[in-house]
Amino acid sequence: MRLYLQLFFLFLFTFLLEATPFKVASYNVENLFDATLDGSEYPEYTPKYNWNTQMVENKLNHTAEVICDLEAQIVGVQEIENESILKQLQSRIKEVGCAFYPYYAITSTPKSSVQVALLSQFPIMQHHDIVVSNTQGVRNILEAEVKVDDQKLLLFVNHWKSKGRGGVESKRILYAKALKRRIEQISDKEYILLGDFNTNYNDYLGIEKKLDDTYGKTGIHDVLKTTQNKMPIDEKEIVDNLENYHFMLWLDLSEVDRWSVSFFGKKGTPDHIILPSSLFDGKGIDYINDSFRVFRAEYLFHPQGYIYRHQIKKGKHTGEGYSDHLPIFAFFDTKPYSISTQYSTHISTKIKNSNEDYQIETLYQKEKLDKSIILKNAIVIWKEKENAILKQTTNGRGIYLYRCAESLEVGKRYDIEVKEIYTYRGLKEITKLSINKTKNSDTIDSYFIDSSQWLLDKAKRQNEIVKNIIGYYRNGVFESEGRVVSIYFKNKNTRPPNGTKLKLLYAHLGYYNGLQLVIYHTNDFEILE
Repeated sequence: MRLYLQLFFLFLFTFLLEATPFKVASYNVENLFDATLDGSEYPEYTPKYNWNTQMVENKLNHTAEVICDLEAQIVGVQEIENESILKQLQSRIKEVGCAFYPYYAITSTPKSSVQVALLSQFPIMQHHDIVVSNTQGVRNILEAEVKVDDQKLLLFVNHWKSKGRGGVESKRILYAKALKRRIEQISDKEYILLGDFNTNYNDYLGIEKKLDDTYGKTGIHDVLKTTQNKMPIDEKEIVDNLENYHFMLWLDLSEVDRWSVSFFGKKGTPDHIILPSSLFDGKGIDYINDSFRVFRAEYLFHPQGYIYRHQIKKGKHTGEGYSDHLPIFAFFDTKPYSISTQYSTHISTKIKNSNEDYQIETLYQKEKLDKSIILKNAIVIWKEKENAILKQTTNGRGIYLYRCAESLEVGKRYDIEVKEIYTYRGLKEITKLSINKTKNSDTIDSYFIDSSQWLLDKAKRQNEIVKNIIGYYRNGVFESEGRVVSIYFKNKNTRPPNGTKLKLLYAHLGYYNGLQLVIYHTNDFEILE
């Protein structure tokens, strides 16, 4: 028995010493109101619009389902009416059998219809409101100190003024300045900024004229300093301990994946997790590199493909749907942060001079170019008339050349000057270039994705060429080895009958409001028996 106890306590001590990763999430739940009329509700959340006890129950169930499936230890939530409905949500999560959140905190902004809150499986040691302004409708920011094992972590949950209804940028700058003042007082502590900031990660490129009353300055980029010289702060700069600056985790995703909302096809990134250099310094709690993601459970989307938000039809609540935002999350640990070589191209986004050796990945980080950049040693792996696909390495990104590849040859390498880029329905394109140098020819087979790579992550990105993939054509999609992707035949007359087994000899993995395989010619595929 004594030996058993010694082994048990040795195991327990070792377990406690080991770092345990934990997940932090942010979710705008879209107006979680209770059924009690107290005068602060939005007009459409009253019995006149069929907002009743049953609708509240449905909304609680749906919100609890999402948080349950998120499996985050800490969740910042926005658009919660009051503490009463937050406690109901807390109980509902427990009732459906998920991990319980015994700790919570919520703001108490006077005369505001909605609050921000925090649910935590870790003890909340203290919390308070940061008052942004006493003006009606300006929501407070929640500051909460959470104890993770023996480490203390501050979380700031935000819901800044939206861009609708006169939401000019100066109103969001008020939130940023209030947050900055508080941050300057806690420089020795680790913290996370999260929530709905109603600012896109790339608003540093410019905001709508009707909203721009600050001469192009934004709260996130200029006050909280997520950019420098009009370029986003990258991971290398943060790792090098760039004090007083912050890193936007959206930069850890490819450009096509950077969205948590989509209104009438226009995608945006109002939701953020933003980190200081102290979360990258190898001390205490650190961010786990490349762990930032958007939670895209299938049930959060309507069968027609759009986000399945809470439904109001003909002026009445139906009890269906979830939220107009998708949750975002990231992992953290007490192990030191390190930049993985797999994602090292993310640290190359900052332009220093025109002679720098850029990677194609750089172009996926940009909506437009401020000046030309050079792509060295790029090989043409596919060409169709004036269109082509370039890659620099077998495992690197590919990019589509639209109507500017007439002088390029398949299999040849080039140093090219990229002068213009464009994103067409999600597909990243080079639309204007010049050849700086023509180099040697090379074999291109290793640059394609074949059946052995089809199910790997790197096969999920656009502008790849897939080769020798066998599957079935059904109702506009191609099914192969458990993976389903839309497929488009340029010549509709070559489209095979439904249920046909195909071998794709060559196909372009493109993007048109979603990934799709593009077949250009009849000799690009075979019909199998």
